[in-house]
Amino acid sequence: MTMSKFMAFAGTIAALSSLSFAWTITGIVSSEQGQPLPNVKITSTSIPNPNFQAISGEDGSFEISTDVHLPYEGISPKFMAAKTSVNFSHNIITVSNVKARTMTVSVMDALGKVCASKTQHHIDGTMVIDLNKTTAKGAKFLRINADGIHNTYMLGSTITLLKDGDPLPTITFKLDGYKTNNYTMTKEVEEGVSIVMIAGSDEPESSSSEIAPASSSETVSSSSAAPEPVIDCSRKTLKTNTELTIDGRKVIVKFPEGFTGDKAVPMLINYHQIYGSATGWAEESKIGKVALADGAISIYPDGVEGDMGQAWNVGPCCTTADDVQFTRDIIKELTENACVNPKRIYTAGWSMGGGMTNYAGCKLADVIAAGASSAFDLAKEVVDAGQCTPARPYPIINFRSTNDGVVNYNGAFSQIVPGMAITFMGAKATFAEWAKMNGCTGEPKQNVPGDGCETYETCNGGAKVTLCSQNIDHNEGNPQMAWDFVKQFSLP
Repeated sequence: MTMSKFMAFAGTIAALSSLSFAWTITGIVSSEQGQPLPNVKITSTSIPNPNFQAISGEDGSFEISTDVHLPYEGISPKFMAAKTSVNFSHNIITVSNVKARTMTVSVMDALGKVCASKTQHHIDGTMVIDLNKTTAKGAKFLRINADGIHNTYMLGSTITLLKDGDPLPTITFKLDGYKTNNYTMTKEVEEGVSIVMIAGSDEPESSSSEIAPASSSETVSSSSAAPEPVIDCSRKTLKTNTELTIDGRKVIVKFPEGFTGDKAVPMLINYHQIYGSATGWAEESKIGKVALADGAISIYPDGVEGDMGQAWNVGPCCTTADDVQFTRDIIKELTENACVNPKRIYTAGWSMGGGMTNYAGCKLADVIAAGASSAFDLAKEVVDAGQCTPARPYPIINFRSTNDGVVNYNGAFSQIVPGMAITFMGAKATFAEWAKMNGCTGEPKQNVPGDGCETYETCNGGAKVTLCSQNIDHNEGNPQMAWDFVKQFSLP
């Protein structure tokens, strides 16, 4: 049997040498008629830095194995020479073959709160932490600090690096002439999986939104009823999908199908999750696909590398980069070189990217018309310090899950990034804060624009503030509803 096999290497979060990504999947890709399908593109963005892909073999078979031992990264020479290994079994963490002057092993919950810690000095041997004897049985993260240099990674049933909030990866299967098939693993080893591809093309998700689905090319109302600008696009040469380098970072630019560049269109800036990437989010973002299908340009920028991989600076966390200026520079580059409507530029993001979307409302309301955020709040530190000061009433929709195990719906304190503690305000408090800043009056209208949502419709400057409370774990919200919300608005 011919198989196409690939190994996934994730370098976003440092790991010890014997640490393995312990999941494997094998199977066959076929059509609805049972015909094996070769050359199906297989990818995943469910683990950090997913710079890998595979294709199915001639007989439709595939095998994805992530049983990879990573090299040392960021560990002292003595620690490296010892060939240190880490094992996690039955809630017992064992760090073996240790040689270090001082080592601290800390166990944290999903929000980065330390719930167990152990320090040993002059180690030449093994350190063991029995989580059964602590309150950390539901631990999510493990941090090992050896002689002042730390590594952080997530805990599955084995020690494994996974995407924030996802216990196992989602594998995407794509082939021209067939609809995309997304398969989420339920076990760490799956064999003989049958992937059936349905003929056709991908369609944007339907929406329960009550907002009229006007085309993006149509004139929309703005908070001040300002006329749409007349844009001369005759000298704007950027018209096809490309990658730009702006401020030393990758920025992926995707144009809608059939884009000719002779009429100004909206633009959506998509911020990825913590230890995500522009490359991964350009494939994964659902609202990005909806915006493209509606005639908008979709932008995917890279965050700066920090202690938890590529991330965004939202005030107290999670890098020291000036992402506000970076976003302004993206807008400048695109409006100068592509046929973009400068009054209809929007932001969206999931998880840490949702945090950047909220923060953009605080700092970039003069150039961003509206934002759609998923799975993140405003940072309490920013609000308390009076640093959230929108230049105008800022329309925003937040999608929050009542069972989010990473960013708690009711708010929480997190110190997952060393030295950059952040306090999530909570879904309701963030909703109330945006309503306050936008001068909203009255009570929010229930189930608008969809079930589980509530919207302040009477706000200064014609802005709206929406919170959609759902039961979707730590995931992106309804992409069609998000896009229909933001595209209502334009800058005055």
